[in-house]
Amino acid sequence: MTAKVPLGELKVNIPNGIGNTIENNILVFSRENQQRKTPALHGLCRSLCANAIEGVATGFKKSLIIEGVGFKSELRGKADRILFSLGFSHSVLVIAPDGIKFEIPKANNIIISGIDKQLVGEVAAKIRKLRKPEPYKGKGIRYEGEYIRRKAGKTAA
Repeated sequence: MTAKVPLGELKVNIPNGIGNTIENNILVFSRENQQRKTPALHGLCRSLCANAIEGVATGFKKSLIIEGVGFKSELRGKADRILFSLGFSHSVLVIAPDGIKFEIPKANNIIISGIDKQLVGEVAAKIRKLRKPEPYKGKGIRYEGEYIRRKAGKTAA
């Protein structure tokens, strides 16, 4: 199945055993047999196609927040590279794959956008992995709205 509009084009492979038809502008999936894997593939195909249609229609966004003294990010190039200063002895450069765009409204906020939901989430996870939030002060890169469970530090006896 191919979803194509002005934002872009996404293709979804539909496995054997799952049929699809368009009825009254609605994409309908059906099972061609009742083998063990077919019900799981039915839901998977429906979900992947729904994500492809939503992605080319409106796109997907993930927002990341950088917390920590001296931690910052800056855009390099045409919204396809970010240079991070995360407390390491060196700066870290992240290059966006095709179809991904970075935005930095502030030095501590990053917005990752694209039409492929899986790719947007994967890039966001790779950036978060550079410096995961630590539980004592909460320094690091986290998703917007993510709750960081804090631990008590050492106390004097």
